[in-house]
Amino acid sequence: MPFTLDRRHVLAGALTTTVAGWTTSARSDAPVGAANLGAPQPFSFDGLKQQAKALSKSRYVAPPQPDKSDPLRDMTFDTFAQAVFKPDMELWHGVPGAQTVRLFPQGRFYAEPVRIYVLENGSAREVVYSPDYFDMPANHPLRKLKNAGFAGFRLMSRGGVSDWLAYLGASYFRSSDPNDQYGGSARGLAINTGKPEEFPRFTSFWLEQNGSGMTIYALLESQSVTGAYRMDSRRIEGGQAGALQDIECELYFRSPVDMLGIAPLTGMFWYGENSGFRRGDWRPEVHDCDGLSMWTGSGERIWRPLSNPPRIVTNSFVDENPKGFGLIQRDRNFENYQDDSLFYDRRPSMWVEPMSGWGKGAVNLVQLPTTNETEDNMVAFWTPAEPVVAGSVINARYRLFWGIDSPPVGDVARIVATRIGIGGLGGRDLDLRHIKRNAKKFMIDVEGKTLDDQTRYGGTKTVVTTSHGTLSGIEAFPVVGTNRWRMMFDLSDLNGQPADLRAYLAKDGEALSETWIYQAFP
Repeated sequence: MPFTLDRRHVLAGALTTTVAGWTTSARSDAPVGAANLGAPQPFSFDGLKQQAKALSKSRYVAPPQPDKSDPLRDMTFDTFAQAVFKPDMELWHGVPGAQTVRLFPQGRFYAEPVRIYVLENGSAREVVYSPDYFDMPANHPLRKLKNAGFAGFRLMSRGGVSDWLAYLGASYFRSSDPNDQYGGSARGLAINTGKPEEFPRFTSFWLEQNGSGMTIYALLESQSVTGAYRMDSRRIEGGQAGALQDIECELYFRSPVDMLGIAPLTGMFWYGENSGFRRGDWRPEVHDCDGLSMWTGSGERIWRPLSNPPRIVTNSFVDENPKGFGLIQRDRNFENYQDDSLFYDRRPSMWVEPMSGWGKGAVNLVQLPTTNETEDNMVAFWTPAEPVVAGSVINARYRLFWGIDSPPVGDVARIVATRIGIGGLGGRDLDLRHIKRNAKKFMIDVEGKTLDDQTRYGGTKTVVTTSHGTLSGIEAFPVVGTNRWRMMFDLSDLNGQPADLRAYLAKDGEALSETWIYQAFP
């Protein structure tokens, strides 16, 4: 589906609410469609790094706050949508085999413009804004701006019916591949997530054809940091269809940062099968990611189901040179969502794979409570162990994959469902005396090739530990009529304290499944 406004744009755009502009001489003799372009300037990634480094040595000047006369101040989403980019004005329009680009106008939540350049043969030329790029009503607020510009851009699918990659708001970007449906978002950088958060923003972009998509260079800036980014972006066809981005960033810090987030991923989890019955909404589940998947430096595969916590919760998973992590939408069954408008079953998963050794640090998962589906409340990122101080320089390289699931590794069985209810034998025995209302029952479904030859009494067992409380009723058994196995246990005696749980299927001391980890609240 085409790119539309949603919660990501509210969150990202609310941070950029001023109007700023620039002027440049316009030229239109380059082969990039009908775009008006400024004078050519030399460009290189090394030069962009030097620009970011120089900026880091100067004091950050915050954008001025908007006044009541700002014509974008009261713009609604519907009004924003009335400004439609003209297809024949897209960048590289009519160039055989080229990736075409359409631009976003400013809006209420994207009031601060960004510079956009086309890059060819080491020469960059700025795309000069004009209202002529857009079809919009004569009285549209954009026509009243004195110094208007663009808010972002999107890469179009062939035929121009939909888009597959878009950058809009702060340092947010997202892909709709492989199912032509937007979901979670990535960001250039996260700073102090879950606290009074700082949102760096991409202020300038340079776009270069790479033969199979687009190489995107970006300048990032905020109170604490400046950065230079190179994002080589392309689409993948076939069995592992999706979008792939090879990303390198070099960061220069103006001031210390308490919690730095490299390769941050953002998504929404309102409720799922682990949430129990949810009053007030007719859909069985509402989320665009249901788990944090991790592949540790030691080779362990971990699945951490997401939950909507009662308060802000940050979980840190210490590691060294991780092989990957991601926010994954593993449940692809429409019957479990029943939403034929927002299509949560089609939302892309996001997987980060370091392309260089990241050393010691932690994968952090920040879960924020929410009462609806309009808020992104799940954030995952890598935090280096070494403290970030003024003058720190960090270079990070990683691959970001947008697809169906995290890449498979061997035959390890995957966690596919987590259900939580009242402890005891509820659902298996009509005698209510067997129900333990002071206990929680966990039912964890697992499937994969390693389970094909396992039998009910062949030694396959659930290995489970907890940091607090009492475990009982620990079992493992095949689920009748399916190819799944189920781990089952009760947890009690929490006494008001949360418990960190860890479980996996094993036989003869060998793990057959991913490791399931969870934080249970009383």
